[in-house]
Amino acid sequence: MAYVELSTDTLHEEISGDGVVLVQYSAGWCGNCRIMKPKFKKFAQDHDDVKFIVIDAEKNPESRKLAKVDNLPTFAAFKNGELIQQTQTNKTEVLKSFIDETTSN
Repeated sequence: MAYVELSTDTLHEEISGDGVVLVQYSAGWCGNCRIMKPKFKKFAQDHDDVKFIVIDAEKNPESRKLAKVDNLPTFAAFKNGELIQQTQTNKTEVLKSFIDETTSN
């Protein structure tokens, strides 16, 4: 479907529609976030039916609250506007499992 990097605190609008939305919460100072971002983007290419979003958790506090983010990078899955699952990881295999699990339903 899409890969988007949000620069405004409008995540609530992006997740409000039907279907699954996967979000990477990151920050400019976060080394693991920078490492995981291209991997997250690559997984987006394999899932045309899912929206993938990257958002800076430090600059977008309202979006951060939607998943109660307290560690970075955090990956969150929303379905029909509701948080259904999240994980904090810097391991590609954990991210892949998370994506596969949340998109298979």
